Amino acid sequence: MRIIIHDCNGSQDTKFKEISDEVIWANGKYAPCQGCFECWTKNPATCKMKDSLHEISRVIGQADDLIIISKNCYGGYDTPVKNLLDRAIGMSTPMSTYRGKQMHHTLRYGKKGKLTVIVYGDISENEKKTWELMVERNRINYGYESKELVIIDSIEDLEVSNI
Repeated sequence: MRIIIHDCNGSQDTKFKEISDEVIWANGKYAPCQGCFECWTKNPATCKMKDSLHEISRVIGQADDLIIISKNCYGGYDTPVKNLLDRAIGMSTPMSTYRGKQMHHTLRYGKKGKLTVIVYGDISENEKKTWELMVERNRINYGYESKELVIIDSIEDLEVSNI
C-alpha cells in the first residue's frame, strides 16, 4: 500500500489519488498529540482523541511506501505535517530493540519499502543537512528499507508522475 501525506492545497488530492492507495491532507484540522502515550500502552495504535487522526498509526504503519510532501519550516516539517506524524507514534511499541547497532522502538507493523520526503520552499544549506539527517532517522524509526529526499523550490515544480 502506498500512502501520500501532504500539506498542499486539498485540490492536489485528485492527482495524488491517481498514484497512491490513500491520500492524507495535513490540513491542521485536528488536535496535536497530547503525549499521553495511550496509543502505545492502553489502546495500541489507536489515539484516544476521536478526530480524523484517531487511526493514523494503523494507516501509516501498514504503508509499504510512504510519501511525505511538506513545506520547509526552519529545516523541519511544516506544523500540520509534524502534528500528524507525532500522532502516529503508535506505529511502534514502547519496547526497544537494536537496529543497526542503535537502540530504537520495536516496530509494530514490521519492515517496509521506501520512505520518500519531498520538501519545498526556501531552504538554506544548513537546513538541507538537517533534512538529510532527519529523513534518515525517520527511515530507521519508521522501519523503511530505503529513503529518498527530494528538494524543490516550489510546490508548482512537483511533477506528480515522477513520484
